[in-house]
Amino acid sequence: MSKPLRWIKAAPAPAETEPVLAQTDVQSWREAGFAFVSNLLPDSLIDEVRHSAVERLPPAGSDESLAIKDFGSNLVFPSQIGALNDVTLHPRVMGAVAQLLGVEISDLRLSQSDLWPKYGRAGITSDLDNTDQRIHIDYPNHTLAHPAEWSRPEAVEMIIYYDDVEQCGGATAVVPREGPEDPAYPWPIVDSPGIAGLDYVNDRDAAEASLAEFRPHVAQWRASLYEREVHTFFKPGDVLFYRHDTWHRGPPLHEKSFRLVQNITYRRAECEWISTLHIGWAWSAYRQNKFLERLIARASLAQRAVLGFPQPGSSYWSQATIAAIVARHGVFGMDMTPYREGLER
Repeated sequence: MSKPLRWIKAAPAPAETEPVLAQTDVQSWREAGFAFVSNLLPDSLIDEVRHSAVERLPPAGSDESLAIKDFGSNLVFPSQIGALNDVTLHPRVMGAVAQLLGVEISDLRLSQSDLWPKYGRAGITSDLDNTDQRIHIDYPNHTLAHPAEWSRPEAVEMIIYYDDVEQCGGATAVVPREGPEDPAYPWPIVDSPGIAGLDYVNDRDAAEASLAEFRPHVAQWRASLYEREVHTFFKPGDVLFYRHDTWHRGPPLHEKSFRLVQNITYRRAECEWISTLHIGWAWSAYRQNKFLERLIARASLAQRAVLGFPQPGSSYWSQATIAAIVARHGVFGMDMTPYREGLER
């Protein structure tokens, strides 16, 4: 008989104030490895993203949906879905990340933003199936290195939920860290499929069975991680902030149900060893509706900064480069005043 789930509910973020997050949420992220908040983004924006995504994704229970067994989609930033871009670069999202890492927004860089559909179905078809994930950490496919010590976090990951857990299931499970001596968080973090020579296996049962055969001491230790899981009781618009070194996983959805989330990652600008998970932002130029050029032109200085656009005062700027940017983006209404003023300082 399975044990009842231990639930956590989202704590409301302060409404339209600075700082964005309550100090208790910042402390939870820095110490326990995650913070679960609501009231971060407007309901209308959440509704717009979900509506636009559902129009482009196969319906639950369809043959096409049954073929989707892994994470990710082609709905990524920068997107023709304007609301997806607006969530990605929302001032409260960027402000929350900057608060968690203790830096200015201009010292952040976006490295991931995509919509992930997950479908509930019966049966597991392969070891790579994401229906019932093994407990894992995310750093191996985000960085070429290994996360720095716990006290020096390099990035913030987040899951933005667009559905209700009571309708779809699939409550994300996380393992709260309980101090620097917590046996769940040893150093280095390598006892997970896909790391340090272990084969990558996504399905929980297959992963743990393989470890039980070849590394029984690791399998026994990992069993304790599942025992300590807490699960997110999510509603549309709730946000789970976590880290590359936080143990977590995605359990099954209800059969024939659908769950949409948006995964976003911001890193410290200097942490260049953390990869951008998508093709370069500029690759979305040349579209007939010129959505990327319009996005850059109307973006704030902070929004341009997280995409790697040179800030006022950068060595990039000269009278010649200002004129060149006016020639490229001026037709879309880009205001070059801050960059001109930066040359005069």
